[in-house]
Amino acid sequence: MNIEKTLETLCALPAVSGGEKAAHETVIKLLSEYTDNVKTDDFGNIIGFIGDESKPVLLLDAHIDRIGMIVTYIDDDGFVKVGKMGIDMRTLLAQNVTIYGREKVKGVISTLPPHVAEDKDKAPKLEDIAIDVGMNKEQAEKVISLGDLVVLEGFFSKLAGSRVCTPASDDRAGVASILYALDLLKDEKNLPFRLAVQFSAQEEVGCRGAKASAFNVAPDYAIAFDVSFGASKGVSSEESGKLGKGPMIGISPALNREISEKLIRIAKEKEIPYQTEVMNGRTGTNADEIALTRGGVKTGLISIPQRYMHTPCEVLDLEDIKHTGQLLAEYIKCGSEDK
Repeated sequence: MNIEKTLETLCALPAVSGGEKAAHETVIKLLSEYTDNVKTDDFGNIIGFIGDESKPVLLLDAHIDRIGMIVTYIDDDGFVKVGKMGIDMRTLLAQNVTIYGREKVKGVISTLPPHVAEDKDKAPKLEDIAIDVGMNKEQAEKVISLGDLVVLEGFFSKLAGSRVCTPASDDRAGVASILYALDLLKDEKNLPFRLAVQFSAQEEVGCRGAKASAFNVAPDYAIAFDVSFGASKGVSSEESGKLGKGPMIGISPALNREISEKLIRIAKEKEIPYQTEVMNGRTGTNADEIALTRGGVKTGLISIPQRYMHTPCEVLDLEDIKHTGQLLAEYIKCGSEDK
């Protein structure tokens, strides 16, 4: 599997929270290379099963939704008002966007020229944000409806070495990591787990999809995959991971300590680069909801360090995706942490 090509394909998909079906065809095709037992649910989750039904179930989760906006109003001048879903308000002004209405509509976030703007140093308020689509109200209402989803446009670009810049790597990088692990395991004939691969919906609006899907899967164990803060200017080294230094293995009261310790042990034994991410409570990921499913699920968390989260120019290192997939593959081959 070509990690770079797969990530680029994934990050090009719109699929804002609540509109994950826009990614279904592509993601199902990618997952179907490793199993013909793939289905979707009414929530927008994609679930694939691999292995013997008699084996303990290991749930692998990464969310397929991305941050975006939703149309709330079209004013008398044709400007489109929006609500945000995970967007960092500091990044919005003058951004190119696409509204997924009756047809795709290109637009730009309106902004005052710096020569006349008063509060130049402050992030805009949501009520001050509007999209200029170059139409009057009547024209806009023919192709745009309230509730349509909006994507901030960006493009996939290579930086130095193995680093890339792209929108939506939160959490398409997690999806790519799981797919890479499955590719490494494709010739394994007798896995110790039955794998339930869950590409979940609506993480960015409250981890809703993972909660619903995990209840139906009822796994014995689970590992969630997401991104976390990558070291950069202004980010504390105590609260971030270094790009290119491997996956961040979560340690938290919300996570199962046995899984965390086993992941660390395997990384050491197999000489896979890794980092630890210590949290004092909730993780802010799908792991929190999965762990509380039914009577409780032993859950781990692996994160990929990423700079500039929730912007159109998220930066990460492809080697971290590779090593995350390698670590997952080795964990799966080892079987239950109870052994």
